[in-house]
Amino acid sequence: MYPSLFDYAGATSWPQAVQLLQEGGEEAKVLAGGQSLVPMMALRLATPALLIDVNGAGDGEPRRESGRLVVPALTRHATLQRSVVVRDACPILAEAASWIGNIRVRHRGTIGGSVAHADPAGELPCSLVALEGAVRVLGPSGERIIAASNFFQTYFTTALEPGEVVTAVEVPVIASGRGWAFLELIRRVGDFALVEAAALIDLDDAGQCARVRLTVGAVGERPVDLSDEAGAVLQNGSIDEASAAEVGRRASAAVDPPDAVHGSGAYRREMVAVYVRRALLAAAARAGRGGAA
Repeated sequence: MYPSLFDYAGATSWPQAVQLLQEGGEEAKVLAGGQSLVPMMALRLATPALLIDVNGAGDGEPRRESGRLVVPALTRHATLQRSVVVRDACPILAEAASWIGNIRVRHRGTIGGSVAHADPAGELPCSLVALEGAVRVLGPSGERIIAASNFFQTYFTTALEPGEVVTAVEVPVIASGRGWAFLELIRRVGDFALVEAAALIDLDDAGQCARVRLTVGAVGERPVDLSDEAGAVLQNGSIDEASAAEVGRRASAAVDPPDAVHGSGAYRREMVAVYVRRALLAAAARAGRGGAA
């Protein structure tokens, strides 16, 4: 199939993109990598009257700013995966990016597009919530910084207001010694995830759990933050097979994934327990050796 007719405009700055969005109203859509929008247009699930190309609106090089990693919206997934800056400052983002689609998708898709699309099975939304990251947006009223936990609202729905566009995401730099892991269950490479688990762990000097962050994705209408449930089991204790399995059981009980083509809801719920346990153990192992991959 072919998309319906549309007008095209190229933005050379983010303020211009905002202006074009205002002029286009509800019939305007932003195009960055196009890995989600273009297939939807081909199937006529999306029929924008105006397509605003933002590839010339900014740069795509991740950078450090005041103890945080800032990733511009136009950063390609492949850049996120390979960037020395990202691997040094926040390696879990690089690991999550390696699971996205296939090599063609990763070379065209952008972090801004992925975040704005808000697919519940998206690797980056799950990681951003675990990292307590934030999304920078620009709109008619200026810039806003929205916590990732508030940005993703439900299926393909975000806190973006009319006329706003994602310009960057930011996350805390992972301190040396902090353990991390991102794991995903897929039927085959390139498929959408059936289950995702993102874990970050800090150990104290005695090797006990000082803090844990845990988010699961692809099993609900948005990423599910299970940090409180994990902390109730692990805080001030050791992370071993038994404690990680207990968190996995609680995580499984806390979600209600729908049936999918490649797995029933019951199967995916069981796999939440498995992947949460594995992610926690992997993150704890990395914490024990200084956070190294």
